[in-house]
Amino acid sequence: MIELVGISKRYTLGGVEYPALSDVSLSIKRNEFLALTGASGSGKSTMMNIIGCLDSPTEGRYTLDGEEVAGLDEEQLASVRNRKIGFIFQNFYLMPRMTALDNVAQPLIYRGIAPALRRAHAEVALKRVGLGDRMRHRPNEMSGGQRQRVAVARALVGHPELLLADEPTGNLDSRTAREILDLFSQLHAEGQTVVIVTHDPGVAASCRRLVRLHDGRIAEDRDV
Repeated sequence: MIELVGISKRYTLGGVEYPALSDVSLSIKRNEFLALTGASGSGKSTMMNIIGCLDSPTEGRYTLDGEEVAGLDEEQLASVRNRKIGFIFQNFYLMPRMTALDNVAQPLIYRGIAPALRRAHAEVALKRVGLGDRMRHRPNEMSGGQRQRVAVARALVGHPELLLADEPTGNLDSRTAREILDLFSQLHAEGQTVVIVTHDPGVAASCRRLVRLHDGRIAEDRDV
């Protein structure tokens, strides 16, 4: 489903060019559960941004679900993100004045879906993550784990090909983090493709495949 071939990314700061990724090639099949890991500065955040269509490579080819995306402009990348990728972040990024239901329905606005249908899809997504009884609650009325479940439901509501999570347990205690990782395992068992970006070995060990970056290159790729 994901095919990266010869991906390089270089940034220029103060007239000096810095390589973030160097000739990286990686294939991810549909329904894989993969951890992308590495130390700070290893290139994993840059890799996540490219996989998530938040940035474009300097060189190389990226195909997502059969669509070549490496050369797309910002508007085209935004369209791919909205149609094919569900994002989950460490800080949840929920709208504080909106209910869980409205937070989850929010991404569907940009698809032009009618309000009643948006709410119906959001209800299904919230029930899928075990929050059928918390739909009318606002983020400040929820625990950290419940807020992250709302964020997962929001990522799932558009039926994405890829679920991309950036340090999704970073703000959670160990027990709640385990619950969220168990939820990802459940979604994977249901057929969802999941990529988790993490520096935490424990989180990486919960996945089925580990890809470790070092100095902008793949240093390790193995099943867990």
